[in-house]
Amino acid sequence: MKIFNDFLPIILFFVVYKMYDIYTATAVAIVTAIVQAALYYGKYRKLEKMHLINVGVLVLFGGATLLFQNEAFIMWKPTVINWLLAAVLLGSHFIGEKTVMQRLMDGTLTLPRTTWGRINISWILFFLLSGLLNIYVAFNYDTDTWVNFKLFGMLGITVVFMIAQGLYLSRLLKEQQPLKSEE
Repeated sequence: MKIFNDFLPIILFFVVYKMYDIYTATAVAIVTAIVQAALYYGKYRKLEKMHLINVGVLVLFGGATLLFQNEAFIMWKPTVINWLLAAVLLGSHFIGEKTVMQRLMDGTLTLPRTTWGRINISWILFFLLSGLLNIYVAFNYDTDTWVNFKLFGMLGITVVFMIAQGLYLSRLLKEQQPLKSEE
């Protein structure tokens, strides 16, 4: 259910764009994100940092899109989010005992510190490249292509990356498990 909630503004943006235009879709995405944040806060009396950042960037860039009637602002939003995530992940190499990826997954996986560093760096590179790819598509293709890419392309490359990461981790975990004769 959480993944549906995370994607709801994007899905509604896509559907409303196909029915109307990018400005109506942007307004719907902004309202949806704000309502979601309010409902979440009403239920849990807190907001996740990522939720706040996403809503803030959406309101800022979506608001600029509506105010200036310029779709370029909303097209920058996925890149800004991706690059912010990359910056946070990079910062975790220098601040704190553990990288962000280790903090997120440490309870489920036991890996050497260097491996956590590699995983964190792979996500940094993924977010940087995703941001670049978004900008490339946004400013080299028409709006319709960008909207399709935003939903299907970005989701697709994220799923492929996560599968690749899972295969890498499963290989590492197999290497770490002792053989039956060693027990």
